[in-house]
Order: sequence, then C-alpha cells, then structure tokens
Amino acid sequence: MPGPVAAYLDGHQNGRLHLQHGPIELLIGVDGAHSLELEAYQRALAFALAHRRFKTVLDELVAELPLLRSQARPDGVEPQGAVARRMWRAVLPFASEHFITPMAAVAGAVADEILTAMLLGFTAENRPNRIYVNNGGDIALHLEQNASFRVKIAREDGADLGDFTVTAEDRCRGVATSGRGGRSLSMGIADSVTTLSDSAASADAAATIIANAVDLPGHPAVCRAPADTVVDDSDLGARLVTTGVGALTDQDIAFALDKGEAMAKNLRLRTLIERSALFLGRHGRLVTPPHPSAPHIPIPEEKLYA
Repeated sequence: MPGPVAAYLDGHQNGRLHLQHGPIELLIGVDGAHSLELEAYQRALAFALAHRRFKTVLDELVAELPLLRSQARPDGVEPQGAVARRMWRAVLPFASEHFITPMAAVAGAVADEILTAMLLGFTAENRPNRIYVNNGGDIALHLEQNASFRVKIAREDGADLGDFTVTAEDRCRGVATSGRGGRSLSMGIADSVTTLSDSAASADAAATIIANAVDLPGHPAVCRAPADTVVDDSDLGARLVTTGVGALTDQDIAFALDKGEAMAKNLRLRTLIERSALFLGRHGRLVTPPHPSAPHIPIPEEKLYA
C-alpha cells in the first residue's frame, strides 16, 4: 500500500490540505485570522502538525484491528492507540444495549485526533479562529469567537435536503452522517442520518445507532444479506445488513422514521447528541433542542415531506 500522501487541494499553500492513506481521506481547512499574514502562519503550522500526526494513524489502527472489529462491551478491553481509544470510548455508551464495534466511530475519531494534534501546536490565545477536518463527511470542528461552519445535507443522488450552521456558541464540535448511502454498511433503511455531538467520534457512533433504528424488520421490500458476504471481513460478521429498499408506502416510511426519531430523542435526552436529521425517501424528521432560542436545522418543509 502506498504511504501517506499530502497535497494542497486548491493548488496553493493557502488552500485546503488533502491527506490520504489507504481508505482514510481528509480535507482540512484553517481560516478566520484577523490578518492574511497571521492566517498564513497559522495555516502552515496547523497543516504541518496534521501531516506529521497523520503519517502513523493507519498503521496504529491496523495494529489493533481485530480488537476494533470486535463487539464493544462495557467490561471489554480498552485499546492502546490514541485513535483506537477515541473509537472505543465513543461507542461505549451504546454497548450495553446495542451491537456496536469501535469501527462505528473510526472516521470521526480520526478527524478528532488530527484536529487535536493541530491545536496542540498553538497557545490558547493564538489558536486559529476556525479549523475543520472532514473525513468523508464526518467532521471535527474548532470554532472560536464568531466563527461558524455550514453543513449542507444532500441525498445520495445529489438532491438538496437543506443545511444547518454550527456556531462557536454551540456545544457541538462534531458532525457525522450514517445510513445506506454512506461508505459503511447499515442494518437500517435510512437514506441518511446526520447527527451533531460534542465530538466527531461521538456523532459518528450515534449516527450509526440512529440509522440502524430506522427500519422495517421483515418487510418484503427490504433486501438484506449477511454483512460478510457484502464486504469481506466486515466488523458486522454474519449480521444482516440492508442491500436494497423497494417501494414503500408513506405509512411504512412514517413507521420507520418514528423508530429512528424515538432513538434520536432518547440519545438527546441522554446528552449523547445535540441534534439529528433523519431522511428516508422524500420524508424526514428533525430532532433538535426544545427551547425556542436553540439552533435549528433550516430545512425547507417541501424537502422533508412528500
């Protein structure tokens, strides 16, 4: 396997940094300083720190892969590597009630680790105003002062499902999406579930759990197969994953989304997530903080309901 590769995605050093090693592909941005000179300095230092930390991430994960592909248990063995520990700790709140492996949080945990490595190179007074590390849609954020980050939600076919904005005042610092349209297998039928939490790893794990809950067990329109027949060496083993969804009635979709929404609300009450947007077909649900001043996801109603 080729080693880690780094490149400026926009063709110059003041653009975004692209890091890739095997299946891991990161897009990193640093901006928001009061002057171009300070921003260039912060960006160059942050990118160098990100690249240095990224070089060993994949090898560290591979070294503990059997453990990371095993079912997480509250009394289980904690991994040794920094990223692996982030993965394990992110899925642990779900381990007593659900089947989940640390791999459910791998993308978010890598993003969190690279963000942390960058921030360690700065004093609290000299940190960049905004840093984002996007690992295939699972995003770790650093936001200060009036910085914000806008996330656009789209279906797998490119249809626009709306957007939301995370501000420096929000407690959220992680965004993740799971579902049938993602890079990983899903035991549910959601097209996508986008979730916000205090870290990308936590959002990643929670999105997986919510997406699995959007389901119609035994429905004839839902095709399933053992995970290890779809993807070799899947961490899900012989558990059934969704391989296709045929025509569903509005009632079917509403029932499936009801289950996912109930799960999301439960996780929000447990403070495991802050917000979540669930989509199936042309229908969707939002789970947001209940108070009037809370940030919300401004998705047009016609995009949510058929």
